[in-house]
Amino acid sequence: MSAFRLPPLPTVREIIKLFNLRAQKQLSQNFLLDLRLIDKIVRQAGKLKDAHVCEVGPGPGGITRTILNADVAQLLLVEKDTRFIPGLKMLSEAAPGKVHIVHGDVLTYKMERAFPKHLQKKWEDDPPNVHIIGNLPFSVSTPLIIRWLENVSNRDGPFVYGRTQMTLTFQKEVAERLSATTGSKQRSRLSIMSQYLCTVQNRFTIPGQAFVPKPEVDVSVVHFTPLVQPKIQQPFKLVEKVVKSVFQFRRKYCCRGVEILFPEAERLEKSEQMLMLADVDPTLRPAQLSILHFKNLCDAYRKMCDEDTNLFSYNYREELKEKKRTRKKGHWEQSEQEDQL
Repeated sequence: MSAFRLPPLPTVREIIKLFNLRAQKQLSQNFLLDLRLIDKIVRQAGKLKDAHVCEVGPGPGGITRTILNADVAQLLLVEKDTRFIPGLKMLSEAAPGKVHIVHGDVLTYKMERAFPKHLQKKWEDDPPNVHIIGNLPFSVSTPLIIRWLENVSNRDGPFVYGRTQMTLTFQKEVAERLSATTGSKQRSRLSIMSQYLCTVQNRFTIPGQAFVPKPEVDVSVVHFTPLVQPKIQQPFKLVEKVVKSVFQFRRKYCCRGVEILFPEAERLEKSEQMLMLADVDPTLRPAQLSILHFKNLCDAYRKMCDEDTNLFSYNYREELKEKKRTRKKGHWEQSEQEDQL
């Protein structure tokens, strides 16, 4: 069998003109029209022949064409913007039986039902022949990768098939955070949350001027492969809470962020206990903490949560709001008493 190739079609530029498509700034849309760069993005996913691929936010279909020309078995397109559907249908008709278009939001789409069950592999096996590829709008890229990382942790959503690989675009700054090493200035919450679950590779950067309209930032392509064993063996929400708290005060010592995991009345005592249990130097800055440091912190926090069943539900911001409300109420009552005098 010869490899599949799309028949002659209008170019992406012609599709944009034909359907009067404009990138909408409020949706942070940017079109990539350079075929050389499009091909390079798709190549980062690896060999796609006979693969099952989900493309997120295909827009006018530039990346879609390259994926189809890689001779995939099935291509699922999840597109929220109605304006792009007619152009995508044209591609679907040019590749009979290969393309399925979902008009909807990828944040709510149930991807665990997207592909045949026979594609499922055991977690410890090689990754399945299932891929997620997308030139993501900036506005959804961070919430979406956090959602998918939680899916990796739970082995659900797109990861019911096994260690599904992802090839995605992000603002250069976000990509640098995702792949940042211990001690680097880009080290952040995203670095820990992605790297404790996946091998994260920042593959290459595309200059902003390659996009239409030109964004104010450059764009990077990042490849994710879920790890067989997460580097932190705790529930995702617990890891997220610890990491978020520590990076809340990124310029201060890490002990400051650990403190806000505990109610004010026992804050100093409990935070010291947790740091001692985890064997973490309280004078390290958040960016200086390795994944192993965070593993130890999460393990220590879990032990303390098991001993105090109310601890995990404690919310630092709620306590601050409550204090503010109490102060306001006290001030109002005092003013009322003075008025009565």
